Amino acid sequence: MKNHFNKVLGATALGILLYSCDSKPKEEIKVEDTVEEQVFGTTFQNKKVETYEIKNANGMKMKVTNFGARVTNLWVPDKDGNLVDVVLGFETLDEYTSSGEKYFGAAIGRYGNRIANGKFTLDGEEYTLPQNNNGQTLHGGPGGMDYVIWDVEKSGENGLIFSYTSPDGEEGFPGELKVKMIYTLTDDNEFKVTYEAETDKATPVNLTHHSFFNLNGAGNGTVLDHTLQLNASEYTPVNEVLIPTGEVASVKETPFDFTDPTTIGERINQENQQLKFGGGYDHNWVLDKTGNELTEAAVISSPQTGIEMEVWTTEPAIQFYSGNFLDGSVTGKGGKVYELRSAFCLETQHYPDSPNQPNFPSTILKPGEKYEQTCIYKFGTK
Repeated sequence: MKNHFNKVLGATALGILLYSCDSKPKEEIKVEDTVEEQVFGTTFQNKKVETYEIKNANGMKMKVTNFGARVTNLWVPDKDGNLVDVVLGFETLDEYTSSGEKYFGAAIGRYGNRIANGKFTLDGEEYTLPQNNNGQTLHGGPGGMDYVIWDVEKSGENGLIFSYTSPDGEEGFPGELKVKMIYTLTDDNEFKVTYEAETDKATPVNLTHHSFFNLNGAGNGTVLDHTLQLNASEYTPVNEVLIPTGEVASVKETPFDFTDPTTIGERINQENQQLKFGGGYDHNWVLDKTGNELTEAAVISSPQTGIEMEVWTTEPAIQFYSGNFLDGSVTGKGGKVYELRSAFCLETQHYPDSPNQPNFPSTILKPGEKYEQTCIYKFGTK
């Protein structure tokens, strides 16, 4: 499955590059630059796998694939103007399908994060889901949206539209769910994701994006030197299998207080039961907001590269994960080993296990309603 693509195209600064197994591109694009020939798998579940490269006017660029709508590379300028690939990933489809770390750069659904015991009750009917994480259902189950082939079409000069229809009963969830995501690389150096979904039967929906970031560069050491600020004065404590207890607790005077900029490594090894449960940070922070307006949720920066990333969202919460389950057993792009805490995730979301927690904001989407969400990862330097 490691066949070379037969044709590789260049593009203008605002163009989209399409790599496929076909001898002809999907659409005519003016060729000005050359792009190094890529290696990737050709089919998955009898469907063609392709990669797409998007550039903005500033030279920032991103490569994505229709397998799981994954971001495989994201090059952003550092303080010296050099492009740095800030997301962990692989160079071949085989590695994405066989690696022990399956969520690199992926779209997550139908339900991001965990559902307790793989069960929930909706409208008097109990639904059973596959259990794929310590007896819980994580990220929609083992056959979630990270593990399917999405339909792709161009959106403007620097965007792509990903579409997928999840059939009724897929991974145990009720209703046919139609999902559309638009990935845009704006000229403000933003990676923007807009989500839409509709269903023909009431069902839980909690979509998110799961890039593993390292602002020092993918595979370049840990992220413990990164400085993080979260605009959240509360979080949801968890039990030993990382299911929320139902409590919404203050972060004050705890290692979970990132209301002021704090390095990730400053308190990660403190004696704290919540940190022990997660092996570090793997928790849901409740953002300081009351509505679904687009607000800044987080700011994180690297002192090495000077790269700063802002996270903006319409969602009520964000999951901060400090790469605690990376253990050096995975080798990624460029032959670099992904060690413990060599990446972080900032996943905009509703709360974990909301279908079983009536005091949490509802994640139930009903027929006739439209699920809408926006997430922006904005890059700059400091």
